[in-house]
Amino acid sequence: MKTQVAIIGAGPSGLLLGRLLALQGIANIIIEAKSPDYVLSRIRAGVLEQGTQNLLREAQAGERMDREGQIHEGFALSFQSRVERIDLKALTGGKTVMVYGQTEVTKDLMAAREASGDVSIYEADEVALHDFYGDKPSVTYTKNGQVHTIECEYIAGCDGFHGIARQSVPGDAIRLFERVYPFGWLGILSRTPPVAHELIYANHERGFALCSMRSASLSRYYVQCDLKDTTEAWSDERFWDELRARLPAKTASDLITGPSIEKSIAPLRSFVAEPMQFGRLFLVGDAAHIVPPTGAKGLNLAASDVYTLYHILTQRYRQGRLDLIQKYSEICLRRIWKTERFSWWMTSILHKFSDDPFNQRIQEAELDYYTSSLAGQTTIAENYVGLPYEPIE
Repeated sequence: MKTQVAIIGAGPSGLLLGRLLALQGIANIIIEAKSPDYVLSRIRAGVLEQGTQNLLREAQAGERMDREGQIHEGFALSFQSRVERIDLKALTGGKTVMVYGQTEVTKDLMAAREASGDVSIYEADEVALHDFYGDKPSVTYTKNGQVHTIECEYIAGCDGFHGIARQSVPGDAIRLFERVYPFGWLGILSRTPPVAHELIYANHERGFALCSMRSASLSRYYVQCDLKDTTEAWSDERFWDELRARLPAKTASDLITGPSIEKSIAPLRSFVAEPMQFGRLFLVGDAAHIVPPTGAKGLNLAASDVYTLYHILTQRYRQGRLDLIQKYSEICLRRIWKTERFSWWMTSILHKFSDDPFNQRIQEAELDYYTSSLAGQTTIAENYVGLPYEPIE
């Protein structure tokens, strides 16, 4: 097989890139190691920045998002039994975010790709990348016992943190930056109405908590937990009691509880790989960077990579702009590090890192300072709705 762009990974970033390129007449094939059902089983948050929403609309995959997604004009920070609202719309000149699950985004992009007839290869074993430093890269994989080769001009590694794309890069060609946090998030999904119509991020001396939602009848809640914890150790009753303890009294009294329909523990890390381009191989999304979920930036940061690569490749094929190809990593990393900073800051200011009461008071003082200042609120709001994409020219 031959194509212009081989895309490794059928998660939201790979599907979004493939859809956008196809709409520009740029041929691409997606290669995915797992089945479609497995890809759709990944439960992830879904707070979409304005830029991510716009990309989905440009990909002609945003109709259901616009119909079913929930526009949020603000969110709340809770500390010292207070609830302080950050008015995103007022502070950013009208920008908002949309709550729409990542699984739903993936479903919509899968459906759009299937309808267009563009090729996606699922359950591909032994995927390998070849000659991406040369002029004729290729991807091989095994399916049903047969080895297949895809000849291409560029490879986009959209296959996540543990994928083959970054692992294929020579160790001396890449530099890794990482911070692993000493706690996790215990999250549950319940068929209950959300405790509030906007997200609440809570700082408490017992640890962090987050009140989120998937819809008007489906809630997602999190509490900070020990990395050694197991879901079996957390009964529903224990979870609800702990969540109430970390919320202001009024919020806790409004909480409607019910049986969990999903329960999991996620570790937190910050991670960046530099550079993000190796010859004709580009790393996209989680293959190149990870952010802790505080601040809801993972999917959005992947979308900004897609925006950059999509525009670079479009200009390469439409206008012959080979000069832009070498700018991919530089452009992406400027926004990535700013987003990593915001996610790190949100994590640092909201979580319990030790039993030292001095640290708790410093966190509370910083939250009080930022929420009491128009400039501080604006800084939070500008980052939360998403920093602007850099023009590709």
